[in-house]
Amino acid sequence: MKIKVLIADDSVVYRSQMRLALEGHPRIEVAGAAPHGRVALERMTQSPVQLLILDLEMPEMDGVATLRELQARGDQTKVLVFSSHSRRGAESSLEAMRLGACDFISKPTSEDMAAGGSPLEILRQRLIPRIEALFPLPQAKVIPLGTSFPRVTSVQWSLLRPKVILIGSSTGGPTALEKIFAQLRAPLSCPVLIVQHMPPVFTATLAERLQKISGLTVREALHGEPLRDDQVYIAPGNFHLKVAGTALAPVLALDQGPQVNSVRPAVDHLFATAAALFGDRVLAFVLTGMGADGRDGCAALKSVGGTVVIQDEASCVVFGMPGAVLAAGLQDRIAPPDEIAAIIMDKAGGLAPVRQGGGHG
Repeated sequence: MKIKVLIADDSVVYRSQMRLALEGHPRIEVAGAAPHGRVALERMTQSPVQLLILDLEMPEMDGVATLRELQARGDQTKVLVFSSHSRRGAESSLEAMRLGACDFISKPTSEDMAAGGSPLEILRQRLIPRIEALFPLPQAKVIPLGTSFPRVTSVQWSLLRPKVILIGSSTGGPTALEKIFAQLRAPLSCPVLIVQHMPPVFTATLAERLQKISGLTVREALHGEPLRDDQVYIAPGNFHLKVAGTALAPVLALDQGPQVNSVRPAVDHLFATAAALFGDRVLAFVLTGMGADGRDGCAALKSVGGTVVIQDEASCVVFGMPGAVLAAGLQDRIAPPDEIAAIIMDKAGGLAPVRQGGGHG
């Protein structure tokens, strides 16, 4: 059965370009297009679809209002948001995901086209992998022998208090991060480093949102700054985030080296450098996301005794990244977001941070 897609966008050009980007795919059928949310809702009532590609800025009924109406109706149609590359677009995209959107893609910019590729090709590259991830083909799950599936009801395993906490996420990550951070409280006895696959501007907006809901200090990482306890750092869009320096005086390092796993920032880079610096004093989490970014980084962590927790499949928008870690047998625990928050507070909460030197004792 084909994935029926409805496109809602007030731009005739974008409606046409998205239709062309999806046509010819063996599993996708463009069922129609609408100039704004009200028409889209009417068409979905008359003929249900599996996916709505939703522009956020439209007359008559914009994307956020459309999502609110879908939520009020209890409609379970998956929604992929189409957003402008701006602060307003970033804020609207995060609000859209809080209202149930699965993921977002940003509209092609002049910088994108200067880097090579037509708007049509850029749209195809951004749309197709996300749709395929949201509607995976059924396949047998290959689980390594000896893999256990503990549900975290307590957080009493033998990990010492970590010197750093790492989080990697992609599709569905902002919503999972918000659920986690809503339950975190200062002070934390170590720093938290996050790689969320997002473009520039969006990561700064996410940092502001996580700070607001948690009361923790959350911001984009700066190149060369000392790593300090009780601080949360997010990799800026389009920059890899790594840990450098020494275990006693760690610093953050940013670079725009080649993409890894077709992304920049990459979870693998952060996890591998933290493993080299902190060894078994790393606690890492792999949250919802498409692809396998983070798997090799988790292998590096496990080789030095680090601890890895993955988000459970039931709470993931896409189980790609946690699933890749699971298939490789690299996880220590499997947990939903609320229990992940409990783990963080159990292992790093409640102690005043030490701020002398690099912030580590």
